Amino acid sequence: MKFIGKRLLMLIPVMVGIILLVFTIISMTPGDPGRLILGQLATEEDVQELNERLGHNRPFFIRYTSYLVDLIKGDLGRSYLTDISVAESIVSRFPVTFKLTVYSILLTIIVSIPIGILSAVRQHSIIDGASVFSAILLSSMPVFWLGLICILLFSLKLGWFPATGVETAASYVLPTVTMAAGTIAVITRMTRTTMLGIIREDYIRTAKAKGASEGRIIRRHALKNALMPVITVLGINFGSLLGGTVLVETVFGMPGIGTLLVDAIRMKDEPVVIGCVTFLALCFSLINLLVDISYGFIDPRVKI
Repeated sequence: MKFIGKRLLMLIPVMVGIILLVFTIISMTPGDPGRLILGQLATEEDVQELNERLGHNRPFFIRYTSYLVDLIKGDLGRSYLTDISVAESIVSRFPVTFKLTVYSILLTIIVSIPIGILSAVRQHSIIDGASVFSAILLSSMPVFWLGLICILLFSLKLGWFPATGVETAASYVLPTVTMAAGTIAVITRMTRTTMLGIIREDYIRTAKAKGASEGRIIRRHALKNALMPVITVLGINFGSLLGGTVLVETVFGMPGIGTLLVDAIRMKDEPVVIGCVTFLALCFSLINLLVDISYGFIDPRVKI
């Protein structure tokens, strides 16, 4: 509990720094919300009046401090464009982003870990060569390019899956594969590398000498030790995938936090941009904390 308490306290300066960074970047970008909302035909007086009403004309540190105070109260502000609470917008769109991320990480676990183990156990075989080649190929594909190829082939040409939307479960298939491809490549290679190191350890050779079967050695001795670094990377990638849904949701037209963030950046809707980034950063930090806690359950020798 002491460890968890320390990690939670460490979140405070991290979040304060992230919000400061986002505030700084937004303030340095050209344009203002008043002009973007009212359009190019609006008079300068109307634009400045709207900016004043939105609080955009206040000094930087006053706006920053005011936002932190409101955040402590649980208020993420309201959208400049829709006047809807930022918290409500995030809550309404988070299920789509969360489902997409969970499906992607589950697909990664189901595909990459067995292939990585098999590749290590059958080193220098055809299976090993094919898995290494596939991992390199997948890791070299940009997410937006792979998404567009999937839409062209499986949606427009073959008609197997919807190209956009989230109306049915099938709508998540192509986005999930697109998001998981790069992570599958990373975890497959890491699992293979870790397993190759583990199966050459002395205690593995001792187990073999005692007559233990290969399957038992992998399950009872090698797998737990090999999974430690893999779980670390999986946890980091889970947090990264939450933020990485921006490209995938945009390509596939999914109403998640990613598209909400992109639309807010285009219109310089500061409360929405800062609220989305703050929420995603908090999720990422909490996931890393859960990964650290999970070490103690996977390997009793690790005491957090």
